[in-house]
Amino acid sequence: MEQDRSKTGKKASMIAIGSNCLLTVLNIVVGLLGGSYALVAEGMHTFTDIVTSIVAYIGFKLSQRPADERFPEGYGRAEALAGLVIVIFLTFISFEIMDGAHHKLENPSSIVAPDNYVVIMAALGIVLNFVISRYIIKIGREINSPAIEADGQHQRTDIYTSIAILISVAVAKMGFPMLDPIIGFVIGILILKTAYEIGKENVLHIMGFVPDHDNLTAKIRRKANKTPNASDAHNILIDNFASYLIVHLHVKVDANLTVQEAHKVTSQVEQNILQIPEIRYVSVKPCPFDEDQCNDKKDD
Repeated sequence: MEQDRSKTGKKASMIAIGSNCLLTVLNIVVGLLGGSYALVAEGMHTFTDIVTSIVAYIGFKLSQRPADERFPEGYGRAEALAGLVIVIFLTFISFEIMDGAHHKLENPSSIVAPDNYVVIMAALGIVLNFVISRYIIKIGREINSPAIEADGQHQRTDIYTSIAILISVAVAKMGFPMLDPIIGFVIGILILKTAYEIGKENVLHIMGFVPDHDNLTAKIRRKANKTPNASDAHNILIDNFASYLIVHLHVKVDANLTVQEAHKVTSQVEQNILQIPEIRYVSVKPCPFDEDQCNDKKDD
């Protein structure tokens, strides 16, 4: 399963990188020839998609490494760290784009109405970005990869910026070319907003936030309690490693069981819980029936 996940993630990243290389070249060349700063800014935005796709893929590959002595619970949070690298890069690019737009607005004489083929390029950008971003987000969710999903969410913003470029060209043709650098500035703001959203999600991953905690805990408890000779699953702790979860819990077993028999019960509990797709590792501590507590406070 992990091998299939790795292949799917690699395919999504390679498609994203290839499509964005094409869009970067076309946006910048057409923007420069057609006199559209907004399209040049979009080309810079698309270039960030290439970088973020590469960073996302590196984070994804690192997270695939098996646990070892230095990282006994795996490298899953490498994806969240890759997401933060993406945030830093997006923030830098957004301020560069806004600064360029500001200079344009301070020198109105340098602003000209964009040529008609800027419209064609913007329309092509809408179609390609819609198809590619939707595909990447879908794959990211299917393989539970925060880095790849974040990459797709970033690329989705290109749809709105391409629409804005179409509007700016139409308005410029009506005698208001100042809208072009204004749209460039808006693109910078959109990139900054994307950086914030990606950053917020990945910080939560690094801090171990578990979405839908109550339902997941209930599911784990049901899996444990249905195991023969095990009952009263408690002290359930879930640790989020971005692309997978690690679970620790206690279960009560018959105090008269031998060590070997108790170990067999806890091993079966682990196997039952591992049937939940997002869980990769499980640690189960057996507690005798006649003990009211297992060294820790019982969970509610």
